[in-house]
Amino acid sequence: MKKDTNRFDTDVHTLELTKDGSYTAYSKEYAQHYHSTRDGALHESLKKHILPASLHVKEKKELAVLDICYGLGFNTLATVLHYKKYAPHTKLHIYSPELDAKLIQSLPSFEYPDEFKVLHEVITALSTQGRYEDETLCIELFLGDAREYVKKFKNKFDIVYQDAFSPDANPMLWTQEYFSDIKKSMKKDAILTTYSTALKTRLALHVNGFYVYLNKGEDYRTATVASLRELSDFEPVDMQHKITCNPDVRPLQDSELFSR
Repeated sequence: MKKDTNRFDTDVHTLELTKDGSYTAYSKEYAQHYHSTRDGALHESLKKHILPASLHVKEKKELAVLDICYGLGFNTLATVLHYKKYAPHTKLHIYSPELDAKLIQSLPSFEYPDEFKVLHEVITALSTQGRYEDETLCIELFLGDAREYVKKFKNKFDIVYQDAFSPDANPMLWTQEYFSDIKKSMKKDAILTTYSTALKTRLALHVNGFYVYLNKGEDYRTATVASLRELSDFEPVDMQHKITCNPDVRPLQDSELFSR
């Protein structure tokens, strides 16, 4: 029997219901979930990425967003919903690399939360054409290496969602050199959000000149916010104290991953 290539691929993914009632997937290749099952897939996207970033850029009328990586699309789709509702005249340009083309093609069959039903046209266009555009929104997907994509990208970003699989599972997207390229791609007043609180991640940001902050709340696990300028809305991480208390910890380096 011919396999339906448009079905969500459960050969390499397992669906799992998360705490907020939305589904995520478990990647057998990376041995990790795409979202925190404890925080909830949609809840995590909102609390750790969309809301802290939107607070920082609320005065801007046009935004360029880098979503690393697209995965199941929650960050991109939740961003679209947020701005359609709260800032409908803001022009959004969202750019997102993703290595797994088969995953992208299967997403119209994924068990998305009800909130995303109004975005079915967007999801379908992205899965078939890699692009969606209307009067206030342009989304472009790039199938390939995220690092090469960031290096070659010409424009500058207002927001970076650093949401790749963890440093243990996908270290190439968490090194000091990687964040150097991310820094070059960001505007001076841009903001970066990530779920990772690992000291190696924060050190990689710190040595590249980022200010590092806590993103914390009662209904989700603590995350990280970083910026090239000081922020007043978040509690700073005392990086000097962290370094003093953990003298043997170093940021991940490309040389560790690409050594002969």
